[in-house]
Amino acid sequence: MATQRIRKTKLMRSVEEKHGQPLETLVPHLVNDVGMSRAASQLGVSPATLGYWMLKMGIQYRRVALADGETIEVRRPG
Repeated sequence: MATQRIRKTKLMRSVEEKHGQPLETLVPHLVNDVGMSRAASQLGVSPATLGYWMLKMGIQYRRVALADGETIEVRRPG
């Protein structure tokens, strides 16, 4: 997937500066690790704002229901 250049708001740039990495990297890892609501809280934004940022950056969010004993693996390139 080609990375597109998006226009970032002052708040987006502030969050990147505070966490020392671009949102395109930070957000997927954080959402996978702690979920949408907690990720938004840790970034200091509302879940709606985080959802909008993800849409703007082309980051997909999927929820998966697993039966007892099933697992899922997230693979990151690189």
